[in-house]
Amino acid sequence: MSARGQIAIAGAGIAGLGTALALLEQGFEVRLYEQASQLAEVGAGLQISPNGVKVLQHWGLAEELTPLVCAAAGKEIRLWSTGQRWKLFDLGEDCLQRFGAPYWMVHRGDLHQVLARAVQSRAPGCITLGARITAAHSDGSGVSLHTEDGRTFQADALIAADGVHSRLRQQCLGEDKPQFMDLLAWRGLVPMDRLPAHLRQPVGTNWVGPGAHVITYPVHGGQLMNVVGIVERGDWRGESWNEPGSHEELLRDFGRWHEDVRTLMSHIDQPFKWALLGREPRRGWAHGPVCLVGDAAHPTLPFLAQGANMALEDAAVMGRCLAAADSPAQGFARFEALRWQRTADIVNRSRDNAQRFHNPQLADDAVAVAYVDREWQPESVRRRYDWLFEYDALNVPL
Repeated sequence: MSARGQIAIAGAGIAGLGTALALLEQGFEVRLYEQASQLAEVGAGLQISPNGVKVLQHWGLAEELTPLVCAAAGKEIRLWSTGQRWKLFDLGEDCLQRFGAPYWMVHRGDLHQVLARAVQSRAPGCITLGARITAAHSDGSGVSLHTEDGRTFQADALIAADGVHSRLRQQCLGEDKPQFMDLLAWRGLVPMDRLPAHLRQPVGTNWVGPGAHVITYPVHGGQLMNVVGIVERGDWRGESWNEPGSHEELLRDFGRWHEDVRTLMSHIDQPFKWALLGREPRRGWAHGPVCLVGDAAHPTLPFLAQGANMALEDAAVMGRCLAAADSPAQGFARFEALRWQRTADIVNRSRDNAQRFHNPQLADDAVAVAYVDREWQPESVRRRYDWLFEYDALNVPL
């Protein structure tokens, strides 16, 4: 855009704050509208692969994030019953040499706070809390934003970063409710000093088993172990990340798993559970002067660990597209054209990984070893992940 305008952003999560930083860098005036009454991020761990870390480094956040993240030495596969290990990939020097950035494991709240401080320091007063945008209308000269409590705001354009339950997605794409995937996710954090030494290693571990899998990795500067267990269950429809569960129910789902898994889960202070939601990839994010980003545009199952990375990529590409465009609508259309195929591929391949992690062949130890050897042999792993980590949102041709 030849003259920088005011861009409104609905939602101050990772996608919204990241997009704000990218737009501020390009000289836009930004206003964020967040439905919550205070800036806080629920949840636990995130994996930020090199494609996302490059964006955070570009925004000048590496120094503040370094003491909060864990630069894992590697990732491994373990078998649910015997605990047998397979190296997935090296995340140390090999990762830096091949992809140009480290692989970080971070508490969602830590990353959110760093992003929020960066936005507020660069544009004081730009975040309005307690304002849920429920509708937007173009009036020819810009966009009118309407909140749930009856207020109206004006902007030149609107970016909807309001998550998987986006009201603005419904306006752009019509009735399009996310579907329950018959998967129940458990999450919790364990203080590292409660764990035996062999479970404190700075690695990401993916336990695979029939009908379920468990992910563990260190966060919060190595002080906490993030634990997520996902099991095929169609009897739970709770969508809140803050729904408490019990250790008894958690261990009913994972009580037959290896002793290391049971040890990790028994040391969680309070396990939480939620039902995973998904959508088929759809076009139509750009709707004149309104555009969707992040989970509002392309919600995904977490089985490639790319949800937060896609949000950071979206932010970087959006900033570049709007800066190069003659109008918000033109910039939004270019953004969707650039991001559609990659995000659709991630959504689809994440679903494929769910089947891989939960395969029935894992039930038989003898068969399971051959299955893991085949599915996670080095060349297959490179085909599955290199295309994710090599992507450069800061330089992808516009």
